[in-house]
Amino acid sequence: MADPAPPTRFIAYLRVSTDGQGRSGLSLEAQRAAVAAHTAGRGSIVAEHVEVESGRKKDRPQLAATLAACRALRATLVIARLDRLARNVAFVSNLMESGVEFVAADMPMVNCLTVHVLAAVAEEEARLVSART
Repeated sequence: MADPAPPTRFIAYLRVSTDGQGRSGLSLEAQRAAVAAHTAGRGSIVAEHVEVESGRKKDRPQLAATLAACRALRATLVIARLDRLARNVAFVSNLMESGVEFVAADMPMVNCLTVHVLAAVAEEEARLVSART
């Protein structure tokens, strides 16, 4: 009988744009709960990185640290929602090419095409939010 596959190691990345963003339902606590629910029974969260920064910014130190840790530990990046990772198609595409596996807790079974489409929608939403404010 073959040994079962070892449980997956996950590194969580949680991001909010502002300290007061909790009112929108994307609070750190809500993200943490979504990530924990997704990883339960699938593996363990070995680290968590939290960032308070706009998703439109490409220079995010905690995300860079998260990706480096994923590479070093051969862990899977877990996020609550794709738009918590980035609202930029090119950024998401580069991440997909980087070799770091990632999963969004709210859509764990999406394929590469779906991720690209959702990233495009998130990018457009960010543009619309910026235009409205």
